[in-house]
Amino acid sequence: MINEHAKLNNRLRFARQKGFKLKKNAELFRSLFEEAIDGIVFWDQDGNILMANQSALNIFECTSEEFLKRKLWEFVYKNNEQYEEFIQQFNEKKAIRDEALFLMPNGQFKYLEFTSKMHFVDGYNMTIFRNSSYRYQMEQNLRDSEERFRKVFEGSLDGMMLWNWQHKVVDINPVGAQLLGITKEEIIGKDFREIYKKKKKIRKELEQHFEELKVTGTADSFISISRSGMYQFYEISSKGNLSSNLNLSVIRDVTERRALQEQLQKSDTLMVIGELAAGIAHEIRNPMTALKGFIQLLESSIKEDHSLYFKVITSELKRIESTITEFLVLAKPQAIQFQYHDICKIMMDTLDLLNGQALMHNIQFEFIHEQALSKVFCEPNQMKQVFINIIKNAIEVMPDGGKIQINIGNAQKGFIHVKIQDEGEGIPEDKIKKLGEPFYTTKERGTGLGLMVSYKIIKDHKGMIEVESKVGEGTIFYIFLPIHLNKNDDFV
Repeated sequence: MINEHAKLNNRLRFARQKGFKLKKNAELFRSLFEEAIDGIVFWDQDGNILMANQSALNIFECTSEEFLKRKLWEFVYKNNEQYEEFIQQFNEKKAIRDEALFLMPNGQFKYLEFTSKMHFVDGYNMTIFRNSSYRYQMEQNLRDSEERFRKVFEGSLDGMMLWNWQHKVVDINPVGAQLLGITKEEIIGKDFREIYKKKKKIRKELEQHFEELKVTGTADSFISISRSGMYQFYEISSKGNLSSNLNLSVIRDVTERRALQEQLQKSDTLMVIGELAAGIAHEIRNPMTALKGFIQLLESSIKEDHSLYFKVITSELKRIESTITEFLVLAKPQAIQFQYHDICKIMMDTLDLLNGQALMHNIQFEFIHEQALSKVFCEPNQMKQVFINIIKNAIEVMPDGGKIQINIGNAQKGFIHVKIQDEGEGIPEDKIKKLGEPFYTTKERGTGLGLMVSYKIIKDHKGMIEVESKVGEGTIFYIFLPIHLNKNDDFV
């Protein structure tokens, strides 16, 4: 009897403990349910909402009474393409975790992350909601921002290149690839310095640019690149650490701008020189005329012992007169008559004039030209003056003799191409760009006016002069002349 009583007491004590634990678990569940940051909703197989915590009510912006009268799937935006897929997946797998667009009772749309479990407890389903609208909006803003950046990046008139500190290209826009002379596919992921690995000068300038960028965070450089005998000028501006290990370089082709600036400077200089030349030529020519006259009168009375002095005086007076003539070409427009002429005949006449001087310096002319070349609309005497100036310069830079090669042929876009090549000492690269500038010369006794006049004549003919030279090998002058001359024609 006593044992039975003890067993009864033990069962009662166990029941009380179990009831206490159940009550405690229930309170814990209720606390977790109510205090959860995420919205928790219990619903039946028909979608009727049975229970929801405060976070769920806040997300759906409903009171408890309003929310419990609704079916859960009424809130899902039915036009969402994924709606049917959600339902099918939930029925098949008894669980689903995804994100969808929900329509709130007040008409507001919200993107909600949700996790649903079928028959979670006592045959009821449970869904946990989290408002992802803010995150979605941020992601959308980032996508929009990226799209805007992409449009600006791809559509920029300047070249743009994103690269890391390993000098590998992360991205480049079409203009940037075009300026570098390479396709986008060929350069992305590669070290862009490799493009210029054979050009030490450019490589060195780029390395200096990178060093400045590392130290100051920004860098600006001016780089010139020779392509097909013509120089292209680029301005490079870089911003370091645009984001983690990412730099941005903006590349601008300033060739035309530089050419325009140089042209303006030359125009100003020519204007000043023209005014100066007119005055000097006028002041010198008058006494020169008197000197020449008296020298000619004295010629018959000069003794043989002094004949050498007479020849030197006469020679120097001729040189002064030649310089005055060049001044006058610059000082005022010449009365010239443009007509169609055979440029090969003009060149042959020029070579005949200079043949004696060439023989004295042990120089041979090699003249090659295409047959049946079109005649050029030009002023023959001026063209002859250009050829004389350039070929005489070639003769003077070859004191040990050699060969001067002249080629004339057709060029593209209706131009005649004249090439004059010598075997002289050549001209350093930094001096080539100064040729044709006022009073710039590489000769000891030169004035620089001969080339200056030549450049002006070719420009008046709407043509162009290019110079290519290698020190120790010689110099090549390329002259391009339009076959037909119009006022608005330019060499492109």
